Amino acid sequence: MFFHPSMLLLLPGMLLVWWAQQRVQGTYDKYSQVQSSMGMTGAEVAEAILKRMGVSHITVEPVAGVLSDHYDPSAKAVRLSEVVYGSTSLAAAAVAAHECGHVLQDVEGYQAMNLRSALVPAVNIGAQFGPMLIMGGMMFGALKGISLLFVYVGLILFASSLVFHLVTLPVEFDASARALRMIDEFGILQGEENRGAKKVLNAAAFTYVATALYSLLQVMQYIIMIFFSGDRRN
Repeated sequence: MFFHPSMLLLLPGMLLVWWAQQRVQGTYDKYSQVQSSMGMTGAEVAEAILKRMGVSHITVEPVAGVLSDHYDPSAKAVRLSEVVYGSTSLAAAAVAAHECGHVLQDVEGYQAMNLRSALVPAVNIGAQFGPMLIMGGMMFGALKGISLLFVYVGLILFASSLVFHLVTLPVEFDASARALRMIDEFGILQGEENRGAKKVLNAAAFTYVATALYSLLQVMQYIIMIFFSGDRRN
């Protein structure tokens, strides 16, 4: 198994991502036990928001998995995990409203969301082939000739994932801000319930921050390995 000292740089990022995941799971579990005073299920919350916003071409569907909730712009569907779809908890209301925030971004042509969608093919290719090109270029050719080209191309491809995660941040924060405004304005949650919803969405947002920081550390690790390796020959 290949090991380079620069890989140690990834450890803080891995711990941060793990902590963020534990935090969002803990916060979600806490507020999934608190029922909203209106008694609306996640599906009803989503349908009510879409109706109030005059959006009639979006379906609300259940999907398998835990915290697998998402908006699919290609299918024009809000997909809520089963525990959110039928739950009347504060957590379910917050998550459902957040996905409707993405719907409104799509309807309004929110540029950051469009950019993120456009980056998906490059990210998929970069995540799969970027590291392969980098490692192959370093191992076979000592960073000379065609191997150097492979390394640079691989680094650029892999860096596309960092751009994707950075673009994701404003998309997710904006969707949460929209969600909190809608559940308050439309009376879906009352008083202190809005604080609980905010805590759920803030915890979820931090996972995106942690992922972006980890992606940055990955890019930095490859740069260190490529340009500051003791094995590099001119």
